[in-house]
Amino acid sequence: MTAPAPSSATPAVGDALPGLTVSITRAQLVRYAGASGDFNPIHWNSRTAVAVGLPDVIAHGMLTMAQAGRIVTDWVGDPTRVVSFEVRFTRPVVVPDDDTGARLDLTAVVGAVDTGAGTARIDITAKFDGQTVLGKARAVVRLS
Repeated sequence: MTAPAPSSATPAVGDALPGLTVSITRAQLVRYAGASGDFNPIHWNSRTAVAVGLPDVIAHGMLTMAQAGRIVTDWVGDPTRVVSFEVRFTRPVVVPDDDTGARLDLTAVVGAVDTGAGTARIDITAKFDGQTVLGKARAVVRLS
């Protein structure tokens, strides 16, 4: 069952949020590096990434996290309703040097509802190439 928008009804544990697929491209990595100040060459230079044991250039962890958070902010409609958001980085997102980029598939379910506090915990799954790239990814949102 799809979770109702948090302003319309109280969601139930197990309700699924609408899925989301995003692409992370090399151009986004360059823009993110400029915005964040993180110019580590593993995020833009294939030679450096491979030299340190990576398969190729990888996305910034915080960019991957932000993209994953979109499934929650799209659902709540107001990002100020996100009380907390946490993840553990488990695998890198390898970004190819093409126009398509890396496909990040996002799903989420309501993991818990606290009616007394007026909050819900959203459990997020982020997959790249069929493998989970974020562990214990979850957000707590205000329901109204």
